[in-house]
Amino acid sequence: MNSIKLIFMLIILVLALLGGASSKRCQFPAIYNFGDSNSDTGGISASMSPVNPPYGETFFGHPAGRFCDGRLIIDFIAENLKLPYLSAYLDSIGTNFRHGANFATGGSSIRPGGYSPFHLAIQITQFIQFKSRTVALYNKLSSNRTASPLKGILPRPSDFSKALYTIDIGQNDLAYGFQHTDEENVRASIPDILNQFSQAVHQLYKEGARFFWIHNTGPIGCLPYSVIYDKLKPANLDQSGCVKPQNEIAQEFNRRLKNKISQLRQQLPHAAITHVDLYSVKYALISNAKNQGFVEPMNFCCGSYYRYHINCGNEAIVNGTVYGNPCHHPSRHISWDGIHYSQAANLWVANHILKGSFSDPSISIDQVCFHPTNM
Repeated sequence: MNSIKLIFMLIILVLALLGGASSKRCQFPAIYNFGDSNSDTGGISASMSPVNPPYGETFFGHPAGRFCDGRLIIDFIAENLKLPYLSAYLDSIGTNFRHGANFATGGSSIRPGGYSPFHLAIQITQFIQFKSRTVALYNKLSSNRTASPLKGILPRPSDFSKALYTIDIGQNDLAYGFQHTDEENVRASIPDILNQFSQAVHQLYKEGARFFWIHNTGPIGCLPYSVIYDKLKPANLDQSGCVKPQNEIAQEFNRRLKNKISQLRQQLPHAAITHVDLYSVKYALISNAKNQGFVEPMNFCCGSYYRYHINCGNEAIVNGTVYGNPCHHPSRHISWDGIHYSQAANLWVANHILKGSFSDPSISIDQVCFHPTNM
């Protein structure tokens, strides 16, 4: 009887401990993000070419360095964790890095080359320099008896090991390959791409990063421009209207990425690495667009395609008709400009991934610090 009572009490204790953990939220003091235009909050706009109107019209009311009419998934991540929107590392005006920094830049890839000079290894180098310089400056200001407002916008040195490190990159490695080589060459490049990705995570870990939230790549074959420029359509299109061969290679990339993350968990025993299946969420939205209140998914909002590509923000008059202006209802469109998602689509995706339904392990973003590795 006593042993039964003891077992019962142990069960109650375990349940109480588990319940306590699940009711808590990770108090991440900062987010450090690495990626491409899907999470760029002003890097390319500040360093190379500005993002012009009508970008930002839905939420910010003006261009905000984002390739979107409003907020990105990384913005909704920050909101969920009750942190400010991330300042771009490359932006020198009005930045505040107390709660993290964004190293993502539009066009970036994992490997060097491609559309942007700011590939992942460069972003990691920028982070290492950022950390080293801010820690030195913060400590210097702390030892100085004179109060400085600068200290209030710098990261606290202890926050780097407590921060969340988010990574969303890889789509441009595939896109550039499709544009300049062929499908077999793109497929053959995947192991090297992921080896370089693994090196980047190792470097972050060496710098003290412990909590990782990693997105796989989305269904690139479902971007309207992928469909527009596919030479073999409609034979290449699947039931959702996406370019099937491109999506198959994206899925191969994601399978190998998941395996690489499994290896990283073994190699980095103190890291909590959450893998997020962004592909499945985005494809679910695209394949069920009308039932979710969106228009046909290949119908993008800003810019046009009338025998030639008209960029969002530009105009062209063809036979008296003006092309290129944004649509009247961006919130009904999944694609904002043919390549990037609208704020409404980003919100839909964020609502589905932040709860952990598409994560491995299956935990919400505010429970990442309670990852089994760190229990």
